[in-house]
Amino acid sequence: MATSSKLLTPKDQVSTRTLLHEAVPVTGQIISGTYGVDATLINDAPNIKNYAHGMFQSVYDYPYLSSSANHIIDLTVGYSSNSVLSKSDPTDAVQQTKKINIYNEMAQVLVGFNTSGSIREFDEDGDLTQGTKIQEAFFFNFTRLLTKDEIKKGSFTLELGTNADYDDPFSAGSDYSGSITLTDASGSTGYKVNSPAGEYGILYATSSQTSGDENPLVNVSSPADGTSCSPAGLIYYQAGIAVITASVFSTLLASPPSASFMLQAEASAVGLAGSLTGSLTGSSISGNCSFLRHRIENVSFNNTTELNSTVYFCRANHNEFNCSSNKTYTSGSKFVVKTNANDLSVAYPTTVGLYSADNELMAVAKLSEPLKKDPTTEFTLRVRLDY
Repeated sequence: MATSSKLLTPKDQVSTRTLLHEAVPVTGQIISGTYGVDATLINDAPNIKNYAHGMFQSVYDYPYLSSSANHIIDLTVGYSSNSVLSKSDPTDAVQQTKKINIYNEMAQVLVGFNTSGSIREFDEDGDLTQGTKIQEAFFFNFTRLLTKDEIKKGSFTLELGTNADYDDPFSAGSDYSGSITLTDASGSTGYKVNSPAGEYGILYATSSQTSGDENPLVNVSSPADGTSCSPAGLIYYQAGIAVITASVFSTLLASPPSASFMLQAEASAVGLAGSLTGSLTGSSISGNCSFLRHRIENVSFNNTTELNSTVYFCRANHNEFNCSSNKTYTSGSKFVVKTNANDLSVAYPTTVGLYSADNELMAVAKLSEPLKKDPTTEFTLRVRLDY
């Protein structure tokens, strides 16, 4: 009888894991002004979508009403109930309850709970038991369209402008650090694993200026490469979320903004009042996000697609699979394909089927062309199953 199946042993299979990376550059123009400003939406470009609930703001790469639009980022802001901002008069603080709820929601997902059941606060150096906490933060929630399975460690870069000039936030000024860059340069080897959302890294801020009297966030610590920097946020690789401390704008918010900035801010409902408290409590979440978007110069990272494969080595020895299981191959007890009784039986395999233990077909592999198989030949077919 023709051999039509063969049991695969553990020696006949091997599993592999391949990581595919893709560079993802998101220019600041897409986020903060490529499509201009729609006056009816109060400082929101056609590719920026706000919602009635007012909890976050969505950014698209095209006007979001277009069928070609792709959702790329959700932006939001929040602060802890332990923050000095939550001590302000709730009647003067815009959306205070929502901002605290947002912070708590992000914290319980990304940081988790302590032993007493309380929500942990974000920690700037990843040591959850002590150290400086990030109690006021902006949140970048990147879509799976961009991050795929995760953000590649050590590849994230975010450039922000902290100059108070609304029209030119990235230029260096006498009292401001100008453009600062946040990176997870040590993420490839120094990432943390004490998060319920997976692995995460520390974002460090470096300034385009070298003098130490601009942004107090910069020139605080020195990593191994000697670059002047300071912890400024966290990047959660599998979750695709960046948490940026609001203190990156502390110098900007600690001094009276220029008249042109205030005019633009008032017109756009940003509500910057010359202090950190005034900015985060005196404006809606959408206003805070618009303030942030205008100061994003570039965002770039590499995403990761994890490709798992199992390779099955399907071996056909010289005395196996030399006959077809097709009923038309025989007539009675004779091979109809033979013209001489002494001829070797020949088969032309075209397909390999993988079956489960209960004989259910699970996968099919097709050959590019039929292979001639007779008792004088044997071969091994390498079948790869990706998932």
